Amino acid sequence: MNYGKPLLFFVAFLAFGVVIAHMSCIYLGEQCYSAQMAPQILIESAKAGTLVAPVATIIVSFMFFIVGLYALSSARVITNLPFLNAAVITISVLCIIRGILPLQLWLRKPELMPLDGLIVGIIWLVSGVIFFAGHRKVKKELKRSHLNE
Repeated sequence: MNYGKPLLFFVAFLAFGVVIAHMSCIYLGEQCYSAQMAPQILIESAKAGTLVAPVATIIVSFMFFIVGLYALSSARVITNLPFLNAAVITISVLCIIRGILPLQLWLRKPELMPLDGLIVGIIWLVSGVIFFAGHRKVKKELKRSHLNE
């Protein structure tokens, strides 16, 4: 069974959803930044109406958009993006590390890790594993189909 593409579609869906959620902060303002656990500097920028919050939001959203594109590229829905293997591995490792950090803090000092931070960490961890597993499975299927030709 080829489960690689559905895993990669899930990662792309998550990444594009994060883009929409982040970009909504520009329109909705400081309460949206707060709800999404943005750094205090961004919340203050949104409150004061400075450019720090929207510029940072656009940059972060662009990075998640690129992640979504790499997931779709790995799923062979769009053309191969440059450095596909290296990018997927790098993104997966970064997601896994980002997911492990709150988990290890929760295990060592649970009083310092709020539940929503722990949940976000688990989502990062699972996303990284899913991204890597989906990419690997699609590559394996592609190799198998080339051998059968």
